Amino acid sequence: MRLLRECLVGLLVLLTALSSSVHAQNRHVVRPADIAAVVDAYVSSQNADRAAIRDVLERPEVRDVATRIGIDLDHVTASIGTLSGPDLVGTASAARQVNESLVGGASSVTLSTTTIIIILLALILIIVAVK
Repeated sequence: MRLLRECLVGLLVLLTALSSSVHAQNRHVVRPADIAAVVDAYVSSQNADRAAIRDVLERPEVRDVATRIGIDLDHVTASIGTLSGPDLVGTASAARQVNESLVGGASSVTLSTTTIIIILLALILIIVAVK
């Protein structure tokens, strides 16, 4: 009985050692190159969103509005790098809308109430993200 048990245990250990699951570590469901491409695309998207926010905050019209309401844009601009996720996407979307409305090529810029609200929301999101 003991000999049978030892043979059975030895056989099970041998089968476990030779099983294909030991070699499964070399197989990947997703290729590493695909994962790297997705990560690169995500990082590029975040960098583009941050650039859009910085572009709007550098506009003289936005600086004037921020100065009038007492917001330090240098501090806000420095904190753009801390934004991520939905805050970054929402702020970048608002920044793009502001930029599109200000780039019309008009010689005089009139900020609509909607544009001012979008600018303020973007600034508030950045300030809240910093704190």
